[in-house]
Amino acid sequence: MNILMVSDVYFPRINGVSTSIQTFREELQQLGHKVILIAPEYPHRPSVNETGIYRISSRAVWGDPEDRMMKMGVAMELLDELREQRFDLVHIQTPFVAHYLGLRIAKKLRLPTVVSYHTFFEEYLFHYFPFAPKEFMRYIARRFSRSQCNQVSRLVVPSTAMKQVLENYGVTQRMDIIPTGLKLNAEFPGAEKVSVFRNSLGIDRNRPCLVHVGRIAFEKNIEFLLQVIQRVKQDVSDLAVIIAGEGPALAGIKDQVCQLGLSSNVYFTGYLDRKTILPVCYAAGDVFIFSSRTETQGLVLLEAMAMGVPVVSTAVMGTKDILHPQLGALIAEENVEDFSAKVIRLLSDKTLRSRLSQEARDYVYQWTDIEMALRMERFYETMLQQSSAENLDVATEETC
Repeated sequence: MNILMVSDVYFPRINGVSTSIQTFREELQQLGHKVILIAPEYPHRPSVNETGIYRISSRAVWGDPEDRMMKMGVAMELLDELREQRFDLVHIQTPFVAHYLGLRIAKKLRLPTVVSYHTFFEEYLFHYFPFAPKEFMRYIARRFSRSQCNQVSRLVVPSTAMKQVLENYGVTQRMDIIPTGLKLNAEFPGAEKVSVFRNSLGIDRNRPCLVHVGRIAFEKNIEFLLQVIQRVKQDVSDLAVIIAGEGPALAGIKDQVCQLGLSSNVYFTGYLDRKTILPVCYAAGDVFIFSSRTETQGLVLLEAMAMGVPVVSTAVMGTKDILHPQLGALIAEENVEDFSAKVIRLLSDKTLRSRLSQEARDYVYQWTDIEMALRMERFYETMLQQSSAENLDVATEETC
């Protein structure tokens, strides 16, 4: 198959959408398919060889220094070149310029369209428009999502919870649940690499350590985790916490760390290279902590488990599909006492940590990148068969 993906974000912009696109592109190409991506050009992007990617000149997004807005007219200049490549379908990854660009290209080339719904916008938009009433922004998000999802041929959602949300919005198009797969490393970071990483942050190798990885954004609920850390510190005075990532809430989170008296406990690393340093960062923790309310999947949970790090997390939205009691995780309520009690229990019980660590490593093999790519391949094939049958029916009606 020849697949055209269109997205408003891609590396060097680091987030779950970029990771999902990269993972599926690589595995689908390994299966013999051609996957071309249209994505924004970023200022100061490292000069790298990007076979199969069209970078479109872009504008800054007001209030969001990390993202870019592709120029629609520039992208449409590629139409003749795209037509020559004889694509089978257009896969839209994000709901902004990419959505309408994907629809325009698909209409011009007479191709079926699929959308991956990655982001739970209902619990997202109002953080970035604090001057607008929260319920009004939720209404806008629901209406916007329903309209876009009903404009395409089929939908891919990463979790059961996200499917239920869209059905409640009034989305009527068929939805298939296909999470992003996990690329398992053949080797785990050794003790020496972990020790070097800890030392680089000033964390002794024997010091109990928690890790959180993810975009530092308002919807990630990191403020709650800081309250948990403050409570855990009462029982574990030498506690260390690594927070890896960047984002629009970083300055506020750093201020809260100071206000809660956690400056000697919390270490910020910024973004880390996914292939080299990030696995070591996961492995440097005794426990991975997470409490986002808006995850459509929660890939970082699987990444932590793949490194043998037990998880303490709330199970909300997409994380419900991943988290199961005793399968590498302890599920906590969004309650400081309950969450902190589970963290303290894991830090103080080496036998429990060891057992959950092994269970986590065994469990993640259900979520491999190749398995999810095979599911996406079958999804595409079914969609194309359905599209071909529908076109035949239309042609028959016109003939009659």
